[in-house]
Amino acid sequence: MAAAAITRVPRRLWPLFLVAAVDAVVRSPGMLVAVASYVAATTLRPRHLAVLTVAASLLVVAPRPGVEVVSALGGVALFVWLPVTGGLLRSARGQVVAGLRERAERLEREQAVRTERARVQERARIARDMHDVLAHRVSLMVLRAGALEISAPDERTAAEAELIRTTGKEALAQLRAVLGVLTEADGDSFQPQPALADLDRLLDQSRSAGVPVERRDEGTAREVPTMVEHTVHRVVQEALTNIHKHAGGATARVVLRYLPSALEVTISNTAPRGHAPAMPGSGLGLIGLKERVELLGGRFTAAPVPSPTGGFAVRAELPT
Repeated sequence: MAAAAITRVPRRLWPLFLVAAVDAVVRSPGMLVAVASYVAATTLRPRHLAVLTVAASLLVVAPRPGVEVVSALGGVALFVWLPVTGGLLRSARGQVVAGLRERAERLEREQAVRTERARVQERARIARDMHDVLAHRVSLMVLRAGALEISAPDERTAAEAELIRTTGKEALAQLRAVLGVLTEADGDSFQPQPALADLDRLLDQSRSAGVPVERRDEGTAREVPTMVEHTVHRVVQEALTNIHKHAGGATARVVLRYLPSALEVTISNTAPRGHAPAMPGSGLGLIGLKERVELLGGRFTAAPVPSPTGGFAVRAELPT
């Protein structure tokens, strides 16, 4: 009967408790009472557990022929109170573990949400940059097609030019519609994207915030694609932001190097002086920059500077 009752745990508890109670009455209390007490402590509510503990204690301590009171009290402690205490400890530990697991899962979900939000924002910025470049090129195509339509030597050429102009205008409208959806989701609006001419203003903002920044240009300056200018500005902006966050008291240097077929930008900082206060962030800024640079066929690195100088360096090389 005891084995059959135990096999019903934890689907049904009453057979176990019933068999344990009968066992405690007809003979000296033993392991079945201890098992029932332990199971009760891990499954029942506090009020029900208190009632069952008192009832089990009375059954065990009930007078029996040839059993002394001291032995009966020892049986209560061994077969009721000790298992109940062990069950309560296990239940409390299980609640703590469940709470920690739930907290870890919640933090993981929140991190996933922040990661996805950061990726969406970065891809929206990339889409806006692509819009600037494509809209400029397509607009030129539409204007040239319109001029060709006016000065066409024959009707067939004029018709083809009109078709090109109409198709280009439709492409511009569709491009703006798609970008409009992205910017609405990102909470942004159509604004001119920053370029190399805006770098000095960006550096001045960092200087006013207490970070000494030195700029050096190497090579012969020349016109580079608009998308490259936007990406360089974005790399410098993110690198300076990280210096503000994690390298308090450090000095920064921005080196713009014009190579024969590429534009290289390097942002480095010295080792921070003292401990910088922790600031919130998604931790995905550099990942977004790497995606942006590689999308243009460039190379991106971000790593600590070897000793003895220390610090950190972000480098991007973009083909021009």
